[in-house]
Amino acid sequence: MPVPQPCWRLAPNPKHLGAEIGFLSVLHTWGQNLQHHPHIHCVIPSGGLSPDHQRWVHPRYPFFLPVRVLSRVFRGKFVAGLKHAFRDGQLLFPGSLNGLGEQKAFFAFLRPLFRKDWVVYAKRPFGGPEHVLHYLARYTHRVAISNHRIVNFATGKVTFRWKDYAHKNKKRLMTLAAEEFLRRFLLHTLPRGFVRIRFCGFLANRRRRELLPLCRRLLDACPLRRSTAPSAAEPKASCGWLCPRCGGTMDLIEKLTPQQVRWRSVDRECVADTS
Repeated sequence: MPVPQPCWRLAPNPKHLGAEIGFLSVLHTWGQNLQHHPHIHCVIPSGGLSPDHQRWVHPRYPFFLPVRVLSRVFRGKFVAGLKHAFRDGQLLFPGSLNGLGEQKAFFAFLRPLFRKDWVVYAKRPFGGPEHVLHYLARYTHRVAISNHRIVNFATGKVTFRWKDYAHKNKKRLMTLAAEEFLRRFLLHTLPRGFVRIRFCGFLANRRRRELLPLCRRLLDACPLRRSTAPSAAEPKASCGWLCPRCGGTMDLIEKLTPQQVRWRSVDRECVADTS
């Protein structure tokens, strides 16, 4: 499971967290147009059990683990996975990519990847952890398209609604031949015995009966304390703006780049979409 591996590797390191973590992952294979779009949603509790299971370890960073280090580890794991897949003959290079089938050409193609910084995008969840779990729950036991998105079925064609995320989330209609609609729909039927939801670490099925109650007890004994007032050593930065309601000075909480604003807009659309 490649996605949480950087967290899995960094979390036991005392320099970063020094704890045993747990996570759950949900496989999601479809996009709005029913094309194959496999990706994994993961939820990782912010913290973990100490190696001796005597206390709960809270993260020392604002976001669980250092994002820059996660980026480097993810890059290394991803490229290593490509190398293993190439050696095992699992990669195909059709058409213009045929030249990459040669080992020397393939490794030359991978080499520049380490000259660029990779990005692990991290942000606070909208509405808190309950909101995240509610959003994720929509993908656990659903199929690729719900009935309310199907507009018409006539003369061997199916018309359905979809949201075009590449063009400002514009709502569109798509009409497909019934055979193509079924082909796309069946792309998301998992093989028999394939597990869509996986639990690891202290959330693993064999361990959570014992470890989850322990986690709750340790969290109650050592809750995370966040100060609501800024300390004298770390005063809040003032942005120089005044509140239009009370006239008080507004405090700077976070700066967003234009790209981040667009990402958050897309995230809100994804959360609002129930299909």
